[in-house]
Amino acid sequence: MKYLQRLGKSLMLPVATLPVAALLMGIGYWIDPTGWGANNVLAAFLIQAGGALINNMAILFAIGVAVGMSDDGDGTAALAGLVSWLMITTLLSTNTVAMFQKIDATAVNAAFGKTQTQFIGILAGLIGASCYNKFKGTHLPDFLSFFSGKRCVAIVTAGVSLIAVVILYFLWPVIYGGLVAFGEFMIGAGAIGAGVYGFLNRLLIPFGLHHALNSVFWFDVAGINDIGKFWGTMEGGILGQTGMYMTGFFPVMMFGLPAAALAMYHTAKPENKSTAKGLLLSAAVSSFFVGVTEPLEFSFMFLAPGLYAVHAVLTGISLAICTLLPVRSGFNFSGGFVDWFLSFKAPMAENPWMIPLIGIVFAVIYYFVFRFVIIKFNLKTPGREENTEEEEKKIVLASNDYTAMAKIILEGCGGASNIKSIDNCVTRLRLEIKDYTKIDERLIKSSGAPGVIRPGKNSLQVIIGTKVQFVADEFKKLVNSAS
Repeated sequence: MKYLQRLGKSLMLPVATLPVAALLMGIGYWIDPTGWGANNVLAAFLIQAGGALINNMAILFAIGVAVGMSDDGDGTAALAGLVSWLMITTLLSTNTVAMFQKIDATAVNAAFGKTQTQFIGILAGLIGASCYNKFKGTHLPDFLSFFSGKRCVAIVTAGVSLIAVVILYFLWPVIYGGLVAFGEFMIGAGAIGAGVYGFLNRLLIPFGLHHALNSVFWFDVAGINDIGKFWGTMEGGILGQTGMYMTGFFPVMMFGLPAAALAMYHTAKPENKSTAKGLLLSAAVSSFFVGVTEPLEFSFMFLAPGLYAVHAVLTGISLAICTLLPVRSGFNFSGGFVDWFLSFKAPMAENPWMIPLIGIVFAVIYYFVFRFVIIKFNLKTPGREENTEEEEKKIVLASNDYTAMAKIILEGCGGASNIKSIDNCVTRLRLEIKDYTKIDERLIKSSGAPGVIRPGKNSLQVIIGTKVQFVADEFKKLVNSAS
C-alpha cells in the first residue's frame, strides 16, 4: 500500500498539468462542436493546445513516475523513463510489429494499435526509476568509466525495456482480446451489461485497457456503434435504446466526481487544504465541463485504491439506472456539460433534461460515501498524506551536530550490524533493517528527527528534512567504521 501511495504521489506533478488542458479543449469543442476546429481557427487553436497535453498523458506519466519513484528525484530518472517509453511503444507499434511478422500493417492485431496508454506510461516510469535507483552508483572498469554512475542508467533501462517488450508482445494481445470478447458477451445483458461495462470502464483506466471495451460498445467492433447511431451518422439507431452505453457517465462526470472532490477537500488536513484545493477544484471543473476525469481520478486511484473501486461501482450503478430510465444522452468527446448540452438535438436523445436531476442524487451519494470511506479507513487522499514533501522541506533541525544525530539514530536502529542498506531521498533517510524488533522509534526521535515511517517489515524511513544528506553521510561513516 505504501508503494501504491508513493506511486500516486508521483503522478501528482503530471496530473496537475491536465485540468487546464482539458478546459482549453472543452472551450474549443464548445465553439466548434461539429467540426472540432475545422470550422473555426480559435477552436482549432484551443483544441490543439489542450490536446498537446491530454493526448500525450502517457508520456507525462512516464516522466513523472520515473522522477517521483526515484530515490532523489534526479532528472536522470526522467530520461530513463522516457527511454523506456520510446523503446516499448516503438517496438510494439503496429508498423513495427508488421515488420516483425512480415505482414501488412492492416493485418496486425488491433491490440498493438493501443499501446500508447497510461498503463504503458506508468510501466515505463517504473522501469526507469527502478534502473536509476539500482544502477546510479555503478562503477565500471577504467576503459568504460565514462559510462559509470548515472550515465549507465539509460543504457540499462533500454535493456530492461527490451525484456518488457518481449513479454508484452505475447501478453498484450491476449489481455486486449479477452476484454473485447467479454464486452461482446455482455451486449445481451441489458441494464446489467451496461452497469458491468461502466464498472470495468473505470476500473481499467489505470491500465489504459478501457479502450478495448470502449471499442466494443461505442464503435464498430461488435456492431453496437453507440456513438455513431446516437448522432445519426450511422444507421440502425433505436430510440430509447441507443445511447445506453454513454448516458450513465453524465451524472458521474458532471456531478458525482466534483462532489467527490469536495469531500476530499473537506477531509484534507487543515494545513494542506490550500494545496489540495488548487488541484481538486481545477480537476472538478474539467470533469464537469468537458468530462475529462483523469486529473481527478489519478489524484486518488493509487493513493486510495479502495476508494477508486467504490467510484467504479458507483459508475456502474449510474449506467444501469440510466439504462432503465427513459433518458438518453450521448457524447462525441466525453460525458461533460458541453456534450450534454449539445446532445439535446441529437436524433436518439430522450429526455436529456433529466440528467441534472439524476446527477444531483449521485452528487449527494458520492459526497457522503467518499467522506465516510475516507474518514472511516483514514485514506490518504490529496491533503491527507502523512507528510508532504513540502512540509518536510520546511523542517528545521534543533541542532546541526549531524554526527551526534546519526549516532542516536543508529543506536535506535539496533546498531550497525542490523543495517542492510542505507539511502536517502530529498528529505528522508531510507534504511533496510535486518531485525525489525530491534528498532526503538522513541530513541530515534530523541535525535531530533521529527518523524519515523515504517513502510514495510524491514524498511525504515527517518524524516530529517533537506539536511538529510549530511546526516546520511555521517550515518554511512558510522556503519562502515563498525564493519
